[in-house]
Amino acid sequence: MSTTRPYPPGDRGPEPSGASGTSEGGAPTTGASAEGDAASSAASASSQGRQVRRLNFDGASGVVPLARDFTRQALYAWGWLPAAGADQRAAAEDVLLVVSELVTNACLHAEGPSELWIALDNKVIRLEVSDRGTGQPAPRTPHRAGRPGGHGMFIVQRLCLDWGVVRTPGVAGKTVWAELGAPA
Repeated sequence: MSTTRPYPPGDRGPEPSGASGTSEGGAPTTGASAEGDAASSAASASSQGRQVRRLNFDGASGVVPLARDFTRQALYAWGWLPAAGADQRAAAEDVLLVVSELVTNACLHAEGPSELWIALDNKVIRLEVSDRGTGQPAPRTPHRAGRPGGHGMFIVQRLCLDWGVVRTPGVAGKTVWAELGAPA
């Protein structure tokens, strides 16, 4: 089930069981331009091992394959790919599928995505897609597996540990986030 969290984009909220609330500490290390003139940057981790990558979609075309390629590169950098076994391969494929679904939904229902944010923190990958749309994503109810279309948020709901939407007061658009776990 989706949730709407009061935390700003990129903030997973308070850590359970008294864990340190250290925030992301890295600064952008690259400013290279990716395919389609979408600016990308990679930020390195804090002392806790948090790793972050951002992809700006301004002026980009072919944003879904661009987002998948960007995410695939992050998975290689973080050691999820090449996959050592079936569980690791399935986890990486799930991440790529969820990125595709979130970016596609932003294209179809929210005037296009503006940014993809990916963070690896311990064994959880958090994906965030910001857009300029006003709609509220939700799985279609009832879900009808045999009908074309309308499966995106149902897929996200099934594959993710949690997902939700964050809106910033006074700012147009929203950020749809999802969290997936690493293979055991």
